Amino acid sequence: MPKMKTHSSAKKRFALTGTGKVKRFHAFHSHLMRKKTTTQKLGLRKSTLVSEADEKRILRLLCM
Repeated sequence: MPKMKTHSSAKKRFALTGTGKVKRFHAFHSHLMRKKTTTQKLGLRKSTLVSEADEKRILRLLCM
């Protein structure tokens, strides 16, 4: 059987933490920034963890 291939867009968007959780960055931080408040923009800079409901699906894309 051939090797499993990692989903290319998933490997660019997600990373695994040391404990095995999936880390992601926030959306809505690339353009149209002048209408967002400073607090919103500061919050969107930081990374966060993927929800538990989506984690299994993303790990399958990353071949984990």
